[in-house]
Formats: sequence, structure tokens, C-alpha cells
Amino acid sequence: MTRKLTQTARVLLAVGTFVAMPQAVREATFATTHNQVYPQPRNQPAATSITQSAQPAVTAVESVGMTVADMDRSIDFYSQVLSFQKVSDVEVLGTQYEQLQGLFGVRMRVVRMRLGSEFIELTEYLTPKGKPFPVDSRSNDRWFQHIAIAVNDMDKAYQHLRKFKVQHASTAPQRIPDWNKAAAGIRAFYFRDPDGHYLETIYFPPGKGDPKWQKPTNQLFLGIDHTAIVVSNTAASLKFYRDLLGMRLAGESENYGTEQEHLNNVFGARLHISGLRSRLASPGIEFLEYLTPRDGRPLPTDARPNDLLHWQTTLVVKDAAAVAQKLQRDRATFVSPSVVAIPGQKLGFKKGFLVRDPDGHVMRLVEK
Repeated sequence: MTRKLTQTARVLLAVGTFVAMPQAVREATFATTHNQVYPQPRNQPAATSITQSAQPAVTAVESVGMTVADMDRSIDFYSQVLSFQKVSDVEVLGTQYEQLQGLFGVRMRVVRMRLGSEFIELTEYLTPKGKPFPVDSRSNDRWFQHIAIAVNDMDKAYQHLRKFKVQHASTAPQRIPDWNKAAAGIRAFYFRDPDGHYLETIYFPPGKGDPKWQKPTNQLFLGIDHTAIVVSNTAASLKFYRDLLGMRLAGESENYGTEQEHLNNVFGARLHISGLRSRLASPGIEFLEYLTPRDGRPLPTDARPNDLLHWQTTLVVKDAAAVAQKLQRDRATFVSPSVVAIPGQKLGFKKGFLVRDPDGHVMRLVEK
């Protein structure tokens, strides 16, 4: 098929995972969302407009969290290497946290860190300890998740990361070639933190991406553009995130080519990518469905929140109990046995629960 780019299509944004698209591009219309330009979602069912116009359950993607083995080491990494700033540091234990995390005997140290206006949440389980990150993980395994960190200069960012000897996941930063007028000049690079979690740096040249990444600054690392998750079936994931939780499908694309292969370090990578957004300005959630290769492994059946492969994305809702009932009716898999009230709001919210999406990625839905 062929695609003719409209004049408004100055950037083809798959919420952060960018690749060279084929030179023959098929005709599409484009819509602007949260100051970003996306290809119009394709082949949506008739009910989509009703679903997306209804009052959404999720109002914001509040933070993205991960389990770490050594909190002090992780704080040093995210602050010294990536310029995050620590904003809170608490240690919690008790029945409420055991119920929230679906684990007995929980004692956790939880640290929130900020970069720009976005947050990560690091959790070290003092008890019980979980399993290490699988050493043979690949970017198409379905436990894959990353955060995409916008930078103002990819060359400087890459050299900075090399100075700290970070573990490569991509072979090198990948640049969209000039013939691809929609996304020419966008650059991205995958690497890993000390526990093995995948991270991405992404550079948006002038006129592309969210305008906030273009503001003059001396900062090298700017903030979190999105979190990406590998999914096995886009339609099933849309049912969960869009139809049940009310997030909005902002755009879709199909990405492939040598840049995609070397960015993800997966030979033959061809991806269907979907970007979702909440009502309020916050990081997006990106689906990565590998059309090829299809050999990505599912989440281990015995995975627990204290394992180092665990991520949990915090979504803000107005009525946690009502959302939990909706998910229960749809037979979603819960980590928490019920909605849990948090004493003293030590984790920054009144009540919440953990639930898995169709591929096992954990969402923490909270009521402020």
C-alpha cells in the first residue's frame, strides 16, 4: 500500500519507539493530541467513539514503578546518571501493604523520584526477597516494559551514559533517515539499569514531538514521555485500557526496518504500535505488538511484585471501588484481593489495588 503524508503530518509518533517507515507510505489523516501529532487510529469499531467520549475511569498516569534489589544503588543510578531527584523515601509494613501487593510478610522501602514533571517509584522489598531479572530477557518478551526519557541532545546523552558504563540494549542510538519526512531526525536508544530494567532515551528535533521537549534548557535529561509494554494482542489490550479504563487511543503505526531491529536488538522486528493517553497531561502508555518475530515469551506464571522484572504503572481514578467492580465483572486478574485503604496515605494515595492487564503487566489504580 502507499501512504501520502499530509502537510500537518510533521512527525510520525508512536509515543516514543521510532523507526524508519517504508518510503511508500499509505494515505492517512492525522490528529493532534496533547501537543503531539499521531496517525489517525485505523479500523476502530463503531462503539469506539461512545467508549472514548464517556467519562474515563483513569484521569492520569501518575507514575511508573519498578522493583529494585538495592535501593541506595538505584537512587545513585537514577540521580547521578539520569538526573532524577528524590522527593520522598518511606518504609512501610503491615496487613494493608501485604494485601495491596498480594504478598505475605511485606516490608518495603519506597522512594519516589522526579524528572521534569514526571515521576518514577522505586520499591525495595526488605522482606520477602524476589527473583532476579531473567538474564536472557529480550525486547519482545511480554514482561518487557520501559520508560522513555526525553533528552535535548542524543550524542551528549549517549556519551554521558557511556561514561557511566551502562548496559546497552540497542546496538547504538538509532536515527530516522532524512527520506522519512514524517519522522526524520528523531533518535532513540535502549539501555538497562543496574537491575536489568529497560530504559530508553529519545530525542525530538525541532518541530517534532511534544513542544515541552523543545523549550530552551541546560538540562540533558528532560522528563518521561511514555512507558511502553509488549502486548500479544492489540485488540485485547485496547479492551482493557480503552474500553474498561477509559484511556484514549491516540494513534497507531506499523514500524519495521533496520533501525527498528537495532533499536530493539531483535532481528526481523516488525511492530504494531499503539499510543494511549489519559485525560490529563501525563506520560502515555504504548503497546508494542510484535508481528514478527512471534517468539516472545509470556510472563512467568509464578511472577510476583517482589521479583525484579516487576513494573507497576500507577493510574489515578476517582472511585477505586467502582473501577474494581467493573474489572471484576470482566474477570480481570487481581494481585490485590480487594481495594485497600492506605493508613496515613504513606504512599501518596488514600486507597488502591493492583490488577494485571491481559499480558500480566501490573497497573496500580489509586484514589487520591
